[in-house]
Amino acid sequence: MSLAARLAAILTLGLLVPAAAQAKVCPADVKGLSRRIVSCNANFSLQECRKAVEAVSCSVYRELASINAVVITVPNDEVRTAEGRLAARPEVRRIAQDRYRKWIQAAELTLPEFGFPPIKEMVPAFTPSARAQRPAAADPEQPWGISRVNAAAAWPKTMGRGVKVAVIDTGIDFTHPDLAANVKGGFNATDPNNPDNYKDDHGHGSHVAGTIAAIRDGKGVAGVAPEASLYAVKVCDSGGGCNDSDIIAGIEWAVKNKTRIANMSLGSSEGADAIHEAVIAAQKAGLVIMAAAGNDSGGPVSYPAAYPEAIAVSASNDKDGFAYFSSKGPEVSFIAPGQNIKSVKMGGGYTTMSGTSMATPHMTGLAALAVATGAQGFAGVKNALIKAGAKLPGLSDEQQGHGLVNAGKLVR
Repeated sequence: MSLAARLAAILTLGLLVPAAAQAKVCPADVKGLSRRIVSCNANFSLQECRKAVEAVSCSVYRELASINAVVITVPNDEVRTAEGRLAARPEVRRIAQDRYRKWIQAAELTLPEFGFPPIKEMVPAFTPSARAQRPAAADPEQPWGISRVNAAAAWPKTMGRGVKVAVIDTGIDFTHPDLAANVKGGFNATDPNNPDNYKDDHGHGSHVAGTIAAIRDGKGVAGVAPEASLYAVKVCDSGGGCNDSDIIAGIEWAVKNKTRIANMSLGSSEGADAIHEAVIAAQKAGLVIMAAAGNDSGGPVSYPAAYPEAIAVSASNDKDGFAYFSSKGPEVSFIAPGQNIKSVKMGGGYTTMSGTSMATPHMTGLAALAVATGAQGFAGVKNALIKAGAKLPGLSDEQQGHGLVNAGKLVR
């Protein structure tokens, strides 16, 4: 080799080595950075996926093993360049924005988010005569929804003891006296530096948890399955907002920690391929996902409830009518009480809220009772619930699916 050729080779190596050695590492996920979910092809391992991403100078925020993806942080002014370089890699299948959206809307009144329902729909919820027509509970510890699904009929046989339920939400107030004994652990997907800080800072998750498994002690409220084991999977922040990847990480944690049922009282009008893939993987792993149909006043079912691998729940009122705020559609599997639901209040005491978010935990509690009596996996639990359900008169299939479930029939 001539001297000129040798010098050229040395110069080439000298240019290549520093390029790799000087690969920039983006700082922690802070202001001025964007997050992207980079999904890799199935014929590449997660480790290979991570290496491919790191080769284009982006830091890995987290791995999402169930969908063979990694989440990266990229400076805002370098997003286009990074996406272009990633798209050229043979390992990469898809690059998607890790969107932050308002997944949870809390409402303590039964008024829709936009506009007002007809006056004839508003009056019954607030007049004494309407309250008198609510199903009579055997004791004041049972809110009307718990009584309506006939939860007490199952309790002599099972209260769901030991059935692991993930509440994928805003966390749980594990200091509340009606929840403390049943909260067994959890995970905070929103703060990688404090994964064990899963205490609720919003209120939604605690209310949901109370309907599922508030303890039976003769005080306050009781849940549908008052001895189920609750796991607080915090995927949304104090404002009810969540990143897509946080939701996926929460689903993965629920699967990894062998929870049997996951309550997802959250929703968006837009789906996300990465979340759908995570829901599919969870269903294959045996996790039963109960999801809120949405509060779009007769509009289409929201996501993830619209995915066939989840069980979509619409909301009824105390007269077995269709709650005016509830979404509907062919994806709806069941209907459950969701209007004027009393449950746990974050920080102590109790509060009344409305929404398909409140209907869904009734179904989750019923699913816990089904698991406690032998139902297994997604198909097994759904079939048990179908057999225990009955159609409500006057409602369409798109409003109620297989109808309202009777807990007493689950344990026969």
